[in-house]
Amino acid sequence: MTIAQSSTALTLPDHTQLPESDGSFVKNFQEHPQSLLLTSSIHPILDRLHPNRQYCIGQDCGIYWRLTDPPERGAEAPDWFYVPNVPPLLNGEVRRSYVMWKEIIAPLIAIEFVSGDGSEERDQTSPFDGDDAKAGKFWVYEQAIRIPFYAIYEVHKASVEVYELTANHYQPLPPNSRGHFPIEPMGVELGIWQGQQYNQTLPWLRWWDQNGNLLLTAEERAEQEKQRADRLAAKLRELGIDPEEIV
Repeated sequence: MTIAQSSTALTLPDHTQLPESDGSFVKNFQEHPQSLLLTSSIHPILDRLHPNRQYCIGQDCGIYWRLTDPPERGAEAPDWFYVPNVPPLLNGEVRRSYVMWKEIIAPLIAIEFVSGDGSEERDQTSPFDGDDAKAGKFWVYEQAIRIPFYAIYEVHKASVEVYELTANHYQPLPPNSRGHFPIEPMGVELGIWQGQQYNQTLPWLRWWDQNGNLLLTAEERAEQEKQRADRLAAKLRELGIDPEEIV
């Protein structure tokens, strides 16, 4: 049953009645820190975009787009996604999943972290291809949920490809002169940054602002402020002023 076919039903299940997991494992040890890196660095931008704090970020959370048996067959769980203009809590409760026929608003961007050969993330199989055809991720994000931006990140290739929904189909989004992919509605760019995070030196997926400035995590922002304070204290001591005596 599709969402359109079930729109007149009176007792559609919500996030408290649908499975919150398909029982699969996280694919590798890099996925969790990668999600934290994306979330921590984008929060200040999203807080400015949404002064009322009406937005949510999902990480490995199921997005239910149709009713199936079993229910998990009608859901996809992007490794990271952002939904604008929705409350962070639903009726005062933490969401267990994101249910399209209850929420209505689609995510603005979904990001998948590739662990295998990337075929799962690029699978365009339609559920109409056969009686038992399982819809592929690419098809679901493009045709069912209709997510405006879809990014596929491959850490072992140090690459990311981004698609934008144009005329009802995903088209590859070209990188800019910095090699980043502009996500215009968010006012940011997405790209690859080589460095150390969470005790791993890797080509990480990160955000930049529209001027090409790297968006820092909370830890990086705190370290930056500490370095500024240390430099100021050193300068004051050079001038014969004890920074501890300044109120």
